Formats: sequence, C-alpha cells, structure tokens
Amino acid sequence: MQGEPWTRSPSIMTRCCLTFTCCCPTLATLMARLNRVGQPVFISRFRILWDGTKQRTCDLGSPCGGEELDRDTQEESGRGDARGSETGADGGVDRDEDGGADGGVIRDEDGGVDRDEDGGVDRDEDGGVEPPLDEDGDLEVPRRPRQRLPERDRDMVYPIILSQARRDEEEEDEEEECPRDVIRIEHTMATPLEDVGKQVWRGAFLLADLILSQPTTFRGATVLELGAGTGLTSVVMATVAKTVYCTDVGEDLLSMCQKNVTLNRHLMEPAGGKVRVRLLDWLRHDLCTDADAEFGWTEDEVADLHDNTTIIIAADVCYDDDLTDALFRTLYRICNNLRLPCTTYLSIEKRLNFTLRHMDISCEAYDHFRHCLCEMQELREGRTCFTVEQVTPSFPQCLLYERIEQLELWKVTAVPV
Repeated sequence: MQGEPWTRSPSIMTRCCLTFTCCCPTLATLMARLNRVGQPVFISRFRILWDGTKQRTCDLGSPCGGEELDRDTQEESGRGDARGSETGADGGVDRDEDGGADGGVIRDEDGGVDRDEDGGVDRDEDGGVEPPLDEDGDLEVPRRPRQRLPERDRDMVYPIILSQARRDEEEEDEEEECPRDVIRIEHTMATPLEDVGKQVWRGAFLLADLILSQPTTFRGATVLELGAGTGLTSVVMATVAKTVYCTDVGEDLLSMCQKNVTLNRHLMEPAGGKVRVRLLDWLRHDLCTDADAEFGWTEDEVADLHDNTTIIIAADVCYDDDLTDALFRTLYRICNNLRLPCTTYLSIEKRLNFTLRHMDISCEAYDHFRHCLCEMQELREGRTCFTVEQVTPSFPQCLLYERIEQLELWKVTAVPV
C-alpha cells in the first residue's frame, strides 16, 4: 500500500523447530482430544475471582473442583504437623527411644555410636569425636530411613492417547454444565512457533483483567480482536460487549476458537453478547468475503465492523518483527476505515533473550514493538490521528496467574481528523 508505514516485505513464517510453552495457571489439566493435525488438546478451567482474592482454579478432571486439591493440601499439612511434633518443645532436639538426646554423636544403622576396632569411639588428636569420612574424604552422614506415607484412597490417573475425539464426545463436553464464574478453554501446552496461538498466554489474562475490572468501558461496544488465539479474551469481552469479532488465521486454530466460544455460552448468554469467529490475515489487504469460506465475512458484518467498532484488542501478539509490522499495517488500515473514534489495547510481555549478535541480554521483539508504536504516534498522513500511552496495570487481578513486571499494557487512541 503506497505511503503506508511498516513496509518491510512480509514473509510467511516457515516451520520452526523451537518449541514454546504457554503459561497455564491451572494446577492440572486433562487431555481432551487430538486436533486435526494430531496435537494433544487440553481443557482448563479458569475461575473468575470477582472479589479480587486469589482462589484455586478447578480442573475438568476433578469432579469436586478445587475442594479435592484443598483437602490434599490439608492432609499434607497434617502430616507436616505430625512430623514437627517429633521434635521436643525444648528446641527441637531429636531424641532416641529412651528419651536421651543424641548430642551430635553419629550413630550406626543399629542406633549405636560408631566405634573403632578396639571398641572405643573414633577420636581425633584433640580427643574430640572424629567424623566418618568416605574414600574421597567427604563427610559421610548416615540418614534415617524415610517414613513411608500412607496410600491415599483414590484412583490413579494414567493419561493415554487413544484416538481423535469423536463428534458425540465433543457434543457432550459442550452440554456439560459449568459454574457461572468459570471459563473453559481448549488449548495446547507446547507448540512450534507457527502454532503459538493455540496456547494460553499471560497477556490474554492481563487484558481479561482489564475488561472484568472496568466493564463500563466496554459495555455495549462493538469490538475487534486481532490474533485472538484460543479466544479467551474475546469470551471475557462478550460478557459486557454487544458484538465481538474474534479473528485469527488457520482453519484449525479458528475451529478451536469457535469451540471455546461454544463452551462458554453460559458466560455470554446472560449479557446478550455475541462472538463471531472470523478470518483476518494481517498479510492481506482485504477481508475474506468468500461465501464458501467457513470463517468468511458477510457484507453486513464488514459494514458493521466499519460503522460501529470502537474497541480493538490484541493480546501478546508481537513476537516476530515481520508479523509486528503486519499488525501495525492492519491496525492503521482498519482505523482509517472506521467511522467512529477507536481505542486499541495492546498487551505484551517483555521477554529477555541472550543473543549471539549482541552477546548480551536483549528484548528485540519488544524493542521493535515500541519502535512501531512511536512511528504510529508520529504519523501525520491519512485521515486519522493516533495517540499512544502506557496503561499502568493497577486494576484488580480477576484471574489466577502470575502478573509479572514484564507484562505491559498499551493504549492507542485513533481519532478521525
């Protein structure tokens, strides 16, 4: 596009051997099925902490949710108290069966004091007890046998991959009742670079926190999410917004996203919000309006997007310079076509990497993201004026995850000139 910034020639990313692992805050997950490309798919449940207090998240494999996890913790605590009671109140000195303190003398396996061949205790030249050493001269410390813990009255779980999920099994998962404050998300655990959208990332939770803690900002809005991945943030947005266009690329990823929308109807239906999963490729200059495409746009949806969108969101999507350039080109093009002023929220995690080129720790993807933000704010061409500011994440944490200091939130305001 002539005169458009970020004009580095985009190239489709080739398959990468690197594996990226997501941040999943649930204590355990259950493998639900294999996706169309044979990757294990898991279901996690994330509990919304409406009161801002941290709770345990429940898992699909635990019929009683977090209660069983809490009970296990109590059992471990009880055993710890019992072990702690073995030490006396006089300072915790371990005593023998006759009540006498060991006094620091090293004993043999039968409980007796180590003695030399003449029956005396091994002593050094000063008359002190000589510690036993091994052949390398290291101190040899006899250890007490570890107490065997009682077996728990529960069945062991052995996850076995049998086959891809059948259609009737998927329908049963969709019909399963879920509490009002629980989000169910299908996702993978580790993927090559090209499939990172199938994982759950901290940036999605940060944006979800913003939505849950400031619902009036998004209530009744028409929202576009770029690079939605599993669709977690779009699902949360639909609890307050009117319409959410949840967009990404790849048939398998969009199918997973659509499945997550269906799994969370219990959250969206009371508020009347709708999520429409659609294809939006940052490397293309137009929207897919092919009637035969499963996730294509209708003419009415394109018109609704341009006439009514006031919020755009993107969660942790800047990890490759070419794709970051494509994101900002797409953002620039869409904002110039919108009838109303628009606010964009971008979350990003500053990832530190050691590079051979610099022989030092750097954040190249983050640095390029910041460079693109600066270029966007300095733009004076076109019909839109952009303002960029960083948002301090001081709002309450409504989901259980580690909100590290490297997580950042940026706000871009687009106003027609």
